[in-house]
Amino acid sequence: MWMYLGLLAALFLGLHNLCKKHAVKGNEVFPVLFGTTLAGLLWVSPLFVTSKIAPEILAPYGLQISELPLKTHGLIAIKSLIMMSSWILAYQALKHLPITIVTPIRSAGPFFTFIGAILIYNEQPTALQWLGFFMIIGSVIGYSQIGKKEGINFTRNKWIFAIIGATFLGASSGLYDKFLIQQLQLNPPTLQFWFCTYTTLFLLIVLAFTWFPYHEKRAAFTFRWTIPAVGILLQTADYFYFKALQDPEALIMLLSAIKRSQILIAVVIGGLLFKEQNKRKKLLPLAGITLGVFLILYS
Repeated sequence: MWMYLGLLAALFLGLHNLCKKHAVKGNEVFPVLFGTTLAGLLWVSPLFVTSKIAPEILAPYGLQISELPLKTHGLIAIKSLIMMSSWILAYQALKHLPITIVTPIRSAGPFFTFIGAILIYNEQPTALQWLGFFMIIGSVIGYSQIGKKEGINFTRNKWIFAIIGATFLGASSGLYDKFLIQQLQLNPPTLQFWFCTYTTLFLLIVLAFTWFPYHEKRAAFTFRWTIPAVGILLQTADYFYFKALQDPEALIMLLSAIKRSQILIAVVIGGLLFKEQNKRKKLLPLAGITLGVFLILYS
């Protein structure tokens, strides 16, 4: 069952990536991030209110938001800092690079998760899983060659390093999620609500120094419907992802790989919507990434 939940998470993540490209285009990254996290917080807030007023309504469905000790709040705040840093780097890269370059590099995230799952959680890969992961990495290298034809030098472009950093931090957060869900036994709505709360507060502090004092930046900001859509789609995807992680048999290395199937939406549909270059040439490494994911699922 957890694999099907992972595929549902991938579906909403793919739609989330498309909206994110539209939301950040021509906009400052920080207010867009703040808008998306605030929308996500508002999306899950009714569960918090209901948990305070009538928790017996939500408890049978596992949707109640539980009381937490101070130490656990601190651990969730750490996750917020990790993901906020990852998002800031990813949004900046997405603003300056084609989505058909950014998304495949992000697809290398399962490789970092894969290594962490072996070292930290002692998850045991099979030969097919190794083959699948190396196929994904090889396909990403293939994308770098195509990227050069779009004027993107993968060794000198700072936004390439930004998206690599975002990918590493995102993978670290994925490993941390398994600890929060399985070892601390947090239910998904509790983790989502407090994660959104702390991330919104941290971004508000960042905006207080980088955006609110500058009238020209505020005047240049354009609100788009995709900004709240990004937050809602992300929280919907996270719910299915966290539900999958609640299964004791769920392997974070496989879940991370399953989530990469979002690239089918982001690269194919996104490439058409945003009319980016070299779409046909990108189909070959895209097929390699897809085959790598398939091998992991098949194994």
